[in-house]
Amino acid sequence: MVTVEQVRDALRAVKDPELNINVVDLGLVYEIEIGDGGTVHVEMTLTSPGCPAGPEMLTEAQGVLAGLDGVSKADVELVWEPYWTPEKMDPRVRSLLWG
Repeated sequence: MVTVEQVRDALRAVKDPELNINVVDLGLVYEIEIGDGGTVHVEMTLTSPGCPAGPEMLTEAQGVLAGLDGVSKADVELVWEPYWTPEKMDPRVRSLLWG
């Protein structure tokens, strides 16, 4: 059975193409739920509602999850609450971007 940490690690392959930083370290992944039979549900957001790379990142996340061993069904839900802010980033990434 797949674990939350395996899902999180797999999602690190999905990068925001404008920033070249993965969605986990950007703080865009809010919730990961593993259900019975290998179903995975992820709630994630984007840096802004008008993010031009949004559809690409969501599709890529869906594909990465569907390719994991032990995953029978993967669902990526786009959510807007709570609204993303830079404080949600991994502190190391935030310091790289803004010193």
